[in-house]
Amino acid sequence: MVLSRMQALLAQLYDAPVDHQVQDYLITERAQLVQLLGADASPTSDEQVFLVEDAQGVRVGLFIDASVLERLRGRDPLAALDETNLADYCTALEGVSHFHYLMWNLTRNRRVSLLELELQAEVDKYASALTLMTRQRGGYFPAMLHARLFHHVAFLPCLDAAARRRYEEANRHAARYCRELEERYLRSRRQRPEAWVAELRRFFRRGHQEKIRQLVV
Repeated sequence: MVLSRMQALLAQLYDAPVDHQVQDYLITERAQLVQLLGADASPTSDEQVFLVEDAQGVRVGLFIDASVLERLRGRDPLAALDETNLADYCTALEGVSHFHYLMWNLTRNRRVSLLELELQAEVDKYASALTLMTRQRGGYFPAMLHARLFHHVAFLPCLDAAARRRYEEANRHAARYCRELEERYLRSRRQRPEAWVAELRRFFRRGHQEKIRQLVV
């Protein structure tokens, strides 16, 4: 399953495995999402991580629309990631990122803010896509990826003002952070991809306030 392989990619990139597998928490039908969440179900988003309360307590779930997964099965991004499947890859990877990061923190009794989830997902989309594209292209650096992911974007019109600000802030901070790492470790005369990975792993483990303090300095 492509989502399980995406989760394995993040776990390897950050050296942060979790025992919970995304496939076991997945739903793909919007009607089921509405049944679980009611008015809290996003009417237009193809991806949503959610928490529901049942007899066993609070349960985490992930919705990714079946049409997204069908297209990814037809054009596997882990075999060849390009403009034809990049949008669907980012949709699915965002959901996997939310799930994986939430589980990683919950097992450590750490709180996670909504901004922190979105910020980490923005970094994850870029870092994982860069890893795949570089590997698939024999080490060739995808120079246009940063602009494609951080500048050529649009936000859902149904977002309320608070949610839109959160997405815009996450996009802005992640764009700056990823550009700085790119210039420092991947575009310099002496490339140091291992240092790039080490910094990403440190960032992954920082809490919300630590992340924000680092990014606004």
